[in-house]
Amino acid sequence: MDNILQLDKRTQELVENCMLSDSILSELTYFFTIFSDKTRLKMLSALAVSGMCVSDLANILGLNQTTVSHQLRLLKNLGAVECERKGKIITYFLKDELIGDVLMKGMEFLAI
Repeated sequence: MDNILQLDKRTQELVENCMLSDSILSELTYFFTIFSDKTRLKMLSALAVSGMCVSDLANILGLNQTTVSHQLRLLKNLGAVECERKGKIITYFLKDELIGDVLMKGMEFLAI
């Protein structure tokens, strides 16, 4: 049995032309792993307010420093956070305000 499309030819072509390539889909999948962990979301929401060092983040979020350091390293590798060293203190902050915007859009979607 042949598949019969309900779309007109123009709409079908439009959809096909707008489909994301496999490489873009892979990059998006990688990007959204930033938001796939509750601890990372907590950290991102805190860093959206202010840059912080590991000990401040751990204290505010009620997490141990090892967990915070591990997640910060992952977030840095994913390109979500950057750090700045001043003497012995390393302050972490969101690399781009768009990360905070994605969090806000998620909350809007959930009507929070």
